[in-house]
Amino acid sequence: MPHLVEVAFKGNRKEFFLWDYPDPPPINAAVIVDVERGEDLGYIHSLGDLAQKRNGGCSHGCGNSLPERKALRLASDKDRGQSKDLDRLNEDARRKAMERVRANGLGMKLSDAEWQWDRKKLTLYFTADKRVDFRNLVRDLASLFRTRIELKQIGVRDEAKRLDGIGRCGRQYCSASWLPELRPVNLGVAKDQRLSLNPSQISGACGRLMCCLRYEHEFYVQSRKRFPKEGKIVATKLGEEKVMSVDIFRERIALRGVEGELRSLTLPEFKLETGQLSGAGAAVTTADDEEPAESIRPEEISPELMYTAEHPVFVPPAANAPTARPASADIAPGTDGREGGSSGKRRRGRRGGRRGRGGEDPNSAGGQ
Repeated sequence: MPHLVEVAFKGNRKEFFLWDYPDPPPINAAVIVDVERGEDLGYIHSLGDLAQKRNGGCSHGCGNSLPERKALRLASDKDRGQSKDLDRLNEDARRKAMERVRANGLGMKLSDAEWQWDRKKLTLYFTADKRVDFRNLVRDLASLFRTRIELKQIGVRDEAKRLDGIGRCGRQYCSASWLPELRPVNLGVAKDQRLSLNPSQISGACGRLMCCLRYEHEFYVQSRKRFPKEGKIVATKLGEEKVMSVDIFRERIALRGVEGELRSLTLPEFKLETGQLSGAGAAVTTADDEEPAESIRPEEISPELMYTAEHPVFVPPAANAPTARPASADIAPGTDGREGGSSGKRRRGRRGGRRGRGGEDPNSAGGQ
């Protein structure tokens, strides 16, 4: 059974290969691998169970299937020396390609150049704000370097991953060191964590929002579900109060009453006052709140609480209270009192009716 290995190349580019030998190669060992139209040199990044896990979860992985290409052999001293010479050739190729870009007047920025180990292919990575037609550029570069040319457009976050660097935290970029996939980060992640919305404070070296904003986002979302929303009106033992702010770390809630007095409660105290622990109270929600207010079923109310001031909805009507009668209506024979003689209904006993007006039979207003 061949071993699955993950091989890292220049610019933090990683791919998976199969190792057909009985013993797996050591970590960070230089190996020669089979690539498209030639061979390349890389370093063992992971193997065994870790490689299996990354193969199914990484963007550069193959999922549940195994890769088709293989790692051929361990690199010799001569192979490693040839790889070091390519570092100087890569920088020379990038500078010469930039001159051809300026000569063609293209709006693109060449970030990096990477020669294949056997020098049968040159890959140029660039960033651009708009679509670029680089067909003439490819012909110029092919005639200049006398090899196969491949141009790859990448984003600014992928550019930071390839070039590597130190972030504002003082450590290596997460995208270049360990992050297996660059997931999108939007401004809503910063809002949920109550962070500053100043782009200069929450953006990384690439100019986009920092990848680390996603690490604790799920914790904030799950924690805030235990607290009421800020701006919500709740019913406590002091009456209706407004939720001003919540502290998910200290588990405290700041409330403001009708008279403007402020007080702070712990989360258990808040639930006890609003009846969420005993089930005897109901929270009052604002008009734009999507969560329905808690309701009390009549069968859950004890008889001694049914006729108190706190539950006026259950107060029975007085014995001498007048009851409303349903209004009756008569159908006038052949007319509804309007000119034209159309039939219809008219309520009996209405003051100031149409009786006696022109075009109407006064005898038709009465009952049969």
